[in-house]
Amino acid sequence: MNRWSVSFLLYIICQCLNGGAVKKIRKPKPWKHPQPITRTQLIQLREEFWDTAPHYGGRKEIWDALRAAAEADITLAQAIVDSAGVIVQSSDLTVCYDERGAKYELPRYVLSEPTNMIRES
Repeated sequence: MNRWSVSFLLYIICQCLNGGAVKKIRKPKPWKHPQPITRTQLIQLREEFWDTAPHYGGRKEIWDALRAAAEADITLAQAIVDSAGVIVQSSDLTVCYDERGAKYELPRYVLSEPTNMIRES
């Protein structure tokens, strides 16, 4: 078994012990980018991530659902991940799994804006 398989199995066991409760998602905690960036740069980072993410494994339809959830308000995001069968490990959506055990890691910059973002005029 590889490392992600073991962590996924441990997560499933914990879910079973918790009565299979669905983890409610929440907004990510405030964070800072290593250097201040503009909204345009943030959008470019996000586009590059979503364009390349499916190449790292997992299923395209799950990546599409995660993108839709990342770009939605919390209530809609919860409905999206629930209907797609996404298993949320981190309530801020940074670590998720699909029902086959594939791991999906989302960087904070696709989920929220940094606190040190430069406002463009």
